[in-house]
Order: sequence, then C-alpha cells, then structure tokens
Amino acid sequence: MATLRRAPPLLFPAAAKHTATVIFVHGLGDTGYGWAAAVENWRRRQKLDEVKFILPHAPRIPVTCADGMPMPGWYDILALTGKTEDIRAQQDEAGILVSREYVNGLIQAEIDSGIPANRIVVGGFSQGGALSLFAGLTAKVKLAGIVGLSSYLPLDSKFANFVRESDLNHDTPILMCHGDSDQVVPVNFGKLSFEMLKSQGFKATMKLYPGMGHSACLEELDEVEAFLRARLPPEDDKKSEL
Repeated sequence: MATLRRAPPLLFPAAAKHTATVIFVHGLGDTGYGWAAAVENWRRRQKLDEVKFILPHAPRIPVTCADGMPMPGWYDILALTGKTEDIRAQQDEAGILVSREYVNGLIQAEIDSGIPANRIVVGGFSQGGALSLFAGLTAKVKLAGIVGLSSYLPLDSKFANFVRESDLNHDTPILMCHGDSDQVVPVNFGKLSFEMLKSQGFKATMKLYPGMGHSACLEELDEVEAFLRARLPPEDDKKSEL
C-alpha cells in the first residue's frame, strides 16, 4: 500500500486539568471537523472538563463504491447498497488493519503523555464507529470505553481470531447507537454486531432511535455524553470523597 498522507488530528484540550482523553473517529467522506460542533457542545456543558478530545482526519483514498473517487476514508468500501450482506461480503481487511494501527498509535501517544489507558475512550460514527469498535476491542491495552454510532463490527467473520491476539477489553463497556431508519448502514447490521458481541460475553449496550436515518440526534449525543461522564468521571470528584 502506498504511503498515506495524514493531516494531524483536530485537538480540543481539556478545559481543566487533563486526566482523560476521547478519540472520536469520523465517517467516510468526512473530516474531524464534522464532529467539532458536537464536541464544542459537550465542552460548553462543562461535564467533561478534564477530557481532551482528539478528532483525527482520515487520509484521502480511492473508494470503490464511489467509482474510485478519492475521499477521506479509513478503509475502502466496496459496496454501499444499504444491504447488510453487501457490506459484509467484501471488506478491505488490509485497509482496516492499517487504520487500526493508526488509532493504536493515537492511544499510545496519550499513554506516553501520562494518560492511563483506562482513562481513554475510543469512539466514532459510521465507518469511524466500525473502526473504533474493531480497534478498541482488539487493543493491546484496557480502555475505559468504546462507542460506535450508526456502525457495525467489521471483519466479524474473523473477529474471534483477532480478539484472541488481545482480549483485554472483554469487559470494557461498549455503547452502540443506531437510527432504525438508517438506509446506509442497516440497523439490522448494527443489531447483528451487537448480538454477536453480547453472545460472546462483551459488555455491549445498544440504543435505537425511532425515525433516525444515517445521522445523529440530540438525544443520542446526550446519551454519549452521559456514557463518557460515567466512564471518565472527573478525578476531582474522587479527591473530594477522601
């Protein structure tokens, strides 16, 4: 694979002392700036003041389902027909693994800067959510949580082999959210991934949003904020209890 040109991530420093980090990964054709408004809204509400947000930008790659047109993507999508079987049938394993290593590098950089792995959450939307689920569940460190919005678990037929290499996140809380009118990533695919994870003993929760398509809504973003607050409570709270 040719060397990928990557822009540095969009960073939102913690408003208070930096004790935790959220890495949030955008979807196909988007950039980290697409989720800046959501992060800014969470920051305004001042419930995640100790959290630094990292919004990475995918490199531009030719995307098969768009007739090879280059666009920001974490891996190639061969078919995007709205059918589960088409997404599952042909998956860009090499591209997924390259992007997993990139996410792993972001996680390790935070650890190297002094943030413990159990104070790091990885999440994303659509293709970014799929990558976050895969990278988070096969990470070589134990994370605080994993979020997948309007997404699915990629390489699910081989997942058991990948997780066997590193199964540190079997009891890491996972939040999956999906609109029940999604015409891009079918809600049934999201449910299939959720049910597979539950059947294997992973700590997954799934929230469905009636009438929502392949997008996000305020209720969902509030749910994500509550999950982040629960997984990354301010360390000042712990000190005040002593």
